[in-house]
Parts: sequence; C-alpha cells; structure tokens
Amino acid sequence: MSDQNEVILDASPGGLATVLINRPEKHNAFNAEVVDWLADAFETVRTSTCRAMILRGAGKSFSAGGDLEWMRAAAHYTQSENEADALALAHMLKKLAELPMLTIASVQGACMGGGCGLVAACDVAVARNDANFRFSEVRLGLTPATISPYVIRAIGPRWANALFTTGERFNGTYAEKMSLVHYTVNDENGMEEMLEYLVKLAFQTAPEAVGEVKKLVADVTGRPITDDLVHMTAKRIATRRASDEGKEGLAAFLEKRKPNWAE
Repeated sequence: MSDQNEVILDASPGGLATVLINRPEKHNAFNAEVVDWLADAFETVRTSTCRAMILRGAGKSFSAGGDLEWMRAAAHYTQSENEADALALAHMLKKLAELPMLTIASVQGACMGGGCGLVAACDVAVARNDANFRFSEVRLGLTPATISPYVIRAIGPRWANALFTTGERFNGTYAEKMSLVHYTVNDENGMEEMLEYLVKLAFQTAPEAVGEVKKLVADVTGRPITDDLVHMTAKRIATRRASDEGKEGLAAFLEKRKPNWAE
C-alpha cells in the first residue's frame, strides 16, 4: 500500500521547487503509484513559475530504483500490462527531462537502476562521494530500457555498454568521472552549499531562455552541421534577440544594471 505523501512537492514563493521521494524505509524505491505521483509533481512544476527544481530522496538513499514488490507483481503481468507499466515510467522520465527550468538531482546513498535514470534526466547532478550507483537490471535478467535514452545521452554508449552489461557498483567519484554526475561533495554540508550555489546561478538566468537552451541542445545533438542546421541555429538566436528577454538582457548589459529576472 502506498501513501501519497511518498512524493512531496514543495515550492517556495521565491521560485524554487523541491520534489522529494519520501519512502526512506524502502530506500525511496518506486512503484506504479510513486511513478504516477512523480509525473504529477513534474507536471505541476512545468506549469509553475519556478526557476529551478531540486529532486531529492528522503533518508539515507536517493533511490534504489524499482520496488521489489512492484517488480514481483510485474512478473505476473501480461505483455500489454507490462508495456503499459513501463510506458508510465518512460513518460515520467520524459516529463522530468523536458522541464523548462534548471533541474538538479541531489544524490546520497543508494542510487540504483531507475534511480540512475532520474539522475540522468536532470540537467545537473550533485552526488556524495560515497554514494552507491549501479545499473542492476542485468543481475535480475532485465535491461535498463526506459532509462537508457537519458543515461546514454549523459555518459555515452561506451560507458553505457560497460556498466549496463556488468552491473558494476561504483561510487560518486566514479560517477563524476563518466559524467553521470557533474559535481561530488564530501558530506551533507558540502551538498547544501553546492545546491545553494547552483540555485543562485539559476536565478541569474532568463527563464524563457533556459527553456529554449534545453530545446536547442536536444535539437542540435547528433545532427550533422549542414546548411539546414546553420540556418536553424541562426533563426533561433535572431528570435531570442528580438524577444522581450533578449532586449531586456542587452539593455541591462549596456546600462550596467541587473536584468529584471536577476536576483
């Protein structure tokens, strides 16, 4: 039985949202209900005026991935039931990846399987050096299919092949080496300082431009540099220059003042 308080969304008046997976006794492993509640929380954040979102796990762990009882039940699902179940997880990850504001994963303790997918779907990830990561699916006879687009985008196919096939456990320092996380810290104080630093950066940026940058990266990645791509990028910067944010940013720079979105 799940409790809706197992996913908690908190949004400050200043524009910072925090989504907390609140199942510390289960190491924040998720089941079908938690997946749905995460999707709902991300949709609420998407339609808000928040400038940044932090994704956290309560207690000792970030997320141990799929809940054992959920996976046990899935073994008895039909093919169509399993596809629907997996599709819900895939849609939730896509919602997270496409949020128009800066998203930050704060990782401690266990981060296994689908938990790694949540990390990879965020824009920035900060982890404790002693956090424990693993793509554990092959140890269960499964594959990390739904999380693979985000993980491969983050770490590349060679690292993905190595870690998906071996199921090797690795720590935060190693995760930083392969770019699954961007920053590592030694302790909780270091984590809070890094999160504060990243949120401050977020509040210096133009909100609409941040969303457009994320679309730009997605649209440019993997494409050959053709005339079509050159024209597309030129059109996009021209559109931004003519936007209200673009005009305000340039005016603020020339007048040596902060733009109206900066804290």
